[in-house]
Amino acid sequence: MTMATNYLLGFDVGSSSVKASLVNADSGKCVASAFFPEKEAPIQAVKAGWAEQDPDSWWEYAKLSLGKIMKDSGAKAEEIAAIGISYQMHGLVCVGKDLRPLRPAIIWCDSRAVPYGERAFRDLGAEQCLSHLLNSPGNFTAAKLAWVKENEPEIYNKIYKVMLPGDYLALRLTGVANTTVSGLSEGMFWDFKDNRVAQFLMDYYGFSSDLIADIVPTFAQQSVVSEQAARELGLKAGTPVTYRGGDQPNNALSLNVLNPGQIAATAGTSGVVYGVLGDVNYDPKSRVNTFAHVNHTADQTRLGVLLCINGTGILNAWVHRNITPNIGYAEMNDLAAQAPIGSDGVCIIPFGNGAERVLENRETGCSIHGLNFNKHSQAHLVRAAQEGIVFSFCYGMEIMQQMGMKIENIHAGRANMFLSPLFRNTLAGVSGATIELYDTDGSVGAAKGAGIGAGVYSSADEAFATLEKLQVIEPEAANRNNYLAAYAQWKERLKSLL
Repeated sequence: MTMATNYLLGFDVGSSSVKASLVNADSGKCVASAFFPEKEAPIQAVKAGWAEQDPDSWWEYAKLSLGKIMKDSGAKAEEIAAIGISYQMHGLVCVGKDLRPLRPAIIWCDSRAVPYGERAFRDLGAEQCLSHLLNSPGNFTAAKLAWVKENEPEIYNKIYKVMLPGDYLALRLTGVANTTVSGLSEGMFWDFKDNRVAQFLMDYYGFSSDLIADIVPTFAQQSVVSEQAARELGLKAGTPVTYRGGDQPNNALSLNVLNPGQIAATAGTSGVVYGVLGDVNYDPKSRVNTFAHVNHTADQTRLGVLLCINGTGILNAWVHRNITPNIGYAEMNDLAAQAPIGSDGVCIIPFGNGAERVLENRETGCSIHGLNFNKHSQAHLVRAAQEGIVFSFCYGMEIMQQMGMKIENIHAGRANMFLSPLFRNTLAGVSGATIELYDTDGSVGAAKGAGIGAGVYSSADEAFATLEKLQVIEPEAANRNNYLAAYAQWKERLKSLL
């Protein structure tokens, strides 16, 4: 008699699509993945700087993705042991007493709430906000809710609960409204000093504490699939939802980054460095963001410090279009390697995609320095662009180190900029950290998180024992001084612009 297979289901609610993955709990391997829509999901911008999405569209995309992976895998609903959810961070979903959305979701890239967060930071004071929230209220979920309160009072007065995008998908799955400490922290609703909802900020904005959904652990049975959702999705009623995490904390989980000194990095259109801190701390200039990591508890401090660089892959793509349009990215990387470390004096400051938080919200633009028409070529410019991106990462990582983070190991997926040997070697060379590249993604990480929360795995170590390590890049000791000299020159160029 063959034993039944246990599967773990993970959803990743992004702003461009919703992806679903089914993981074989025993082998740890992903057996099927799908995402919808196949073209980028629409984002409504009624006014400049606004960005909204229909929360119910996430549900429809989740249904389509799930239907495809169940068909492709041949898995049965009763074989799914648990469900995990990853989601785009910092969004605001407002639901009424009927648990239906009262307005479109205000998503992470919507900037209308900036003045509300800045005013709160000024009125409440930097010390109060940073020591309790670990951040400025900024443009996060609480500030977005303050905008709704002031500008749409008729909607605000009907709100039963506020939630993040992942909370809403869980609500549709289970019919139960709840949230997590990690989620509340990313919305600026969590007080790390008092270890409870940030009442001082709630009072400042005039929010009732009733608006906050029940708090459940990140890893645990949070709720179960309802009869109605089971009929819609073809799942088994009672299947537990056992994990929930924002996209960057979940990306770190996917890469088994859970302990102090570990770093998860991505380098797509924008770049993110997400490091784990073992003590409650913050950057006094609020140049990086600090949230509760997925494994943070009252007894074990695990904070995720998030650095975002806007102009990462977008600079590399610009260089490709405008400097090396007739070759592919792999050939472009080979070309860059022909130039020496430091690009023979050429420096590129990569901040050409708007204001950068790491620069205290200054907008320096992108600029090229040290160019000599008599000796520099395409190779120098291409290398200088990749070096400039790495140096911007390291500049932010220095802030993390000032907060007490010891950076020893960087985990990343082998994708985007991490496909470039030059980029990888430069990052290892300047940071002194070992880089490990893995084969994983957010929906697979959410599925394994569900396995941890459901007790299918006894620990994260067991859950990620089968995580496939593709490559290890050690710092080049022989070139360490050359990398550091190039970085020092870059920092001097940046300093002249600030």
